[in-house]
Amino acid sequence: MDEPTKRIPEFFGCMVFNEDKMRQRLSADAYEAWQQCMTHGTPLPRSIADQIAAAMKDWATELGATHYTHWFQPMTGVTAEKHDSFITPSGNDSVIMELSGKELSRGEADASSFPSGGLRATFEARGYTAWDPTSYAFVKDKTLYIPTVFCSYSGQTLDKKTPLLRSISRLDQQCLRILRLFGNTEAHHVIPQVGPEQEYFLIDKSMYQRREDLKLCGRTLFGARPPKGQELDDHYYGAIKPRVAKFMQELDEELWKLGVFAKTEHNEVAPAQHELAPVYTDANTATDHNQLTMALLKKVADRHDLVCLLHEKPFAGVNGSGKHDNWSLATDTGENLLKPGKTPSQNAQFLLFLAAFIKGVDEYQDILRCCVSYPGNDLRLGGSEAPPAVISIFLGDELTAVLDSIIQGTAYVDMTKKKLEIGVDTLPEIPQDTTDRNRTSPLAFTGNKFEFRMLGSSQSIASPNTVLNTIMADELGQFADILEQAQDFKSALQTLLHDTFKAHQRIIFNGNGYDDSWAEEARRRGLSNHRDTVDSMPAYIDPKNISLFTRHDVFSEVEMRARYGIHLENYCKITAIEANTLLSMIRRNIFPAVSRYTSDLARAVQRKKALYLDCSAETDLLQQLTNLNNELYTTAQSMAQALENAPASEGGLASARYYRDVVYALEYKASHLVNELEANTSAEYWPYPTYADILFSV
Repeated sequence: MDEPTKRIPEFFGCMVFNEDKMRQRLSADAYEAWQQCMTHGTPLPRSIADQIAAAMKDWATELGATHYTHWFQPMTGVTAEKHDSFITPSGNDSVIMELSGKELSRGEADASSFPSGGLRATFEARGYTAWDPTSYAFVKDKTLYIPTVFCSYSGQTLDKKTPLLRSISRLDQQCLRILRLFGNTEAHHVIPQVGPEQEYFLIDKSMYQRREDLKLCGRTLFGARPPKGQELDDHYYGAIKPRVAKFMQELDEELWKLGVFAKTEHNEVAPAQHELAPVYTDANTATDHNQLTMALLKKVADRHDLVCLLHEKPFAGVNGSGKHDNWSLATDTGENLLKPGKTPSQNAQFLLFLAAFIKGVDEYQDILRCCVSYPGNDLRLGGSEAPPAVISIFLGDELTAVLDSIIQGTAYVDMTKKKLEIGVDTLPEIPQDTTDRNRTSPLAFTGNKFEFRMLGSSQSIASPNTVLNTIMADELGQFADILEQAQDFKSALQTLLHDTFKAHQRIIFNGNGYDDSWAEEARRRGLSNHRDTVDSMPAYIDPKNISLFTRHDVFSEVEMRARYGIHLENYCKITAIEANTLLSMIRRNIFPAVSRYTSDLARAVQRKKALYLDCSAETDLLQQLTNLNNELYTTAQSMAQALENAPASEGGLASARYYRDVVYALEYKASHLVNELEANTSAEYWPYPTYADILFSV
């Protein structure tokens, strides 16, 4: 083992103010108070906060930090930060380096320019950040980063972390009620565990700089299909190119320093596409780590003269990028509650948690679809590269057979052909991984977790996990209400499992989600099929969903309606930016390029005719390009008019429908006309790098 490899355990987390560093640098009383805050949510006394802040500042300055920032996650989907130096005036013309408990615990940020969905007027600028002591501070770029929540002056949430933390707390409470019913008195907390698989594209920076659409929109708005794409599947798991390997090596080191458990990396299906997967950790930490991962992907790529594209569909004709959210539940004693287990009692407990998940997904399929809906993901979901837009659960043959036997009240035959009666005390051991994985399922059970496969690659994982947590908390709470009042627990449990699986079996589908027949079958089952963001978004303000989140105090109704407005406004703005960008590229470069080429073709035709030579090929091509250019000109004019007539982006669902049905429809038509022109225009005239140029540039 070489020296750098030996050092990995030593420098892992070296830039994180983690538990070990707190134990070393805090007094016993301060460390104990912090642990009580972590485990029981007890507030930190001011004196303890001061001590933690001082220790944190000393540690950070030893690493070269000169500033600190409250790092938060507003509803933009990316992170935000305002940097303050540690310096404090001390006497005449001198300073000391200081961080107080007050500065650590709370900050003030201008909230007027962050999305609020009408929660506040623009002139109401004050917003507050508050330290999240359950997420470790870290040093990056000579700055101490303090993870925080973000709220308005009136206390309404303006971020993605606060609802996530609330949902984790509510789920913890309801899980413990269930565990106590099964006699588990050792576990004190149940924490959702998450492992997000991050897909991304790497392209050469010089190619990126020559495409306005990549720079302004994060994706190409047009491009003729290259002669070779992903047809041969030769890129998937293929040998990693040296330039990419160097990028990945540096990325791993940067992530490891920040305590991110970067584990797996490989080439993905599309050319220039790759994936990074971490080891599981708690949902709050996983969310922070994924935001760091996305930021470092871009930063490290830049050092290698590369550009990392996190857009869900940067190139038409090849697979886009998703982010598979692997979700499970674990006790603080180390038990995975979604692992089938080896004893009958564990099987019964597992089946109850499984029943809650199945019931929740069936009842709240619309909000699950909604939480992964936005313009970039619209280009990916529903195609034969990502889960379909219809929500369903894959369980595999073995587990489905167990459920069928419970529903039908019949004997179950396990894989060893041994007959077992289905009862609380005689539930069979359910083998792990007895079926193949189903890549077409939106929510697939994979042995000891559920893989939510609909997330987009650029998306914060906070919202989908908030939804999963809240749904499970609600269903488990209902189950606990029933079972806590039961005279005969075993009988009540058996009845509850039977009734739940029978009532919600429609959501279970083990087949091919890409097959056209599935959409019709889903319709017959009564499952929803919302194709895009505009159709999905009303779920945000459905009374059923508002009731779900408000009764668990994850969101208020006002906060939910605000988020509904933010998503619709974002849809309108992104669509407008893309249409204006495409319009600019057409007018400034594509029209002139095609005009030059057709003019030269026309002169060639004239010269050939003067020599009595056959010029039918040139004439046909000239006519084809002229027709396409004329049609593109007309479409561009219509697109400009549509943008001029567009309603305000804050206009809600009506505005979003206009942008989808009018603006985007014209953008889609124009992009396909440009593709035809690119495919038939001489390369020396075409003003932009082609897909082949970009995808095979690294």
